[in-house]
Amino acid sequence: MSERQVLNKKNLGITGGLPLEASEGGIEELRADIQRLMDMEAIRQLKYAYFRCVDTANLEELGTLFHEDVTVHFVGGNYEWNIQGRQQYVDNIAMAFSREAIGQHNAHHPEIQMLSDTEATAIWYLADNMWILNHNAKTHGTALYWDRYLKVDGKWMIKDTNYERIYEFTEVLEERPQPSAHYLGVHGTDPQF
Repeated sequence: MSERQVLNKKNLGITGGLPLEASEGGIEELRADIQRLMDMEAIRQLKYAYFRCVDTANLEELGTLFHEDVTVHFVGGNYEWNIQGRQQYVDNIAMAFSREAIGQHNAHHPEIQMLSDTEATAIWYLADNMWILNHNAKTHGTALYWDRYLKVDGKWMIKDTNYERIYEFTEVLEERPQPSAHYLGVHGTDPQF
C-alpha cells in the first residue's frame, strides 16, 4: 500500500469530547462527573477484554463486546479486513486464531473522548506478536486503533473498530517454533489455511 493517510485525529474522525473538568454545580453535576469517569473506565475494561478474548479465542465472550452492526476495518502490511456485523467478525477471528496460532496483543495509552452519556471514541496504541505455526511465520509490529463505542441498555459496546499499522514485520522462520505452553493448541479452532 503506497498511499497511506496521515494518522491524526482529524483524519481518523476523532473530535473533541466533553471537557475533562469538574463541574461547578451541585451534587447531581458531581454524580454526572463521576459517572463519566466510570464510563471511561468501563471502556478501558471493554478494550482490554477484547484483546484477552482475541488471544484466547474466547469467541462466546468476544461476541458480547460488539454491537450487532459493528463495522471493522483493519489495514496491515499485506492485508485489509472490511467486515460488517458481529457474527462475521467473530467468524474471522475463529479462522485466524486456530490451534496453529499464537497471538499476543497489548493496547496502551488510551485517548478516550466522551461525546455524550451513551457515545464515546478512543484511540489506542497496539503492540503485537502473532505466530502461525503451520506456516513457520511470525508477524509483529504496532498499530493505531480508533474505535467508536455506544452504551446500550447500560453496557458499553464496540460499534466501530479500525486500525492501521505503524510498522509490521513478517518473517518466515527456519523451523516450526516449539512453545512450552500453547493455550490455543488446546482451545483454538481447526486451522483453515
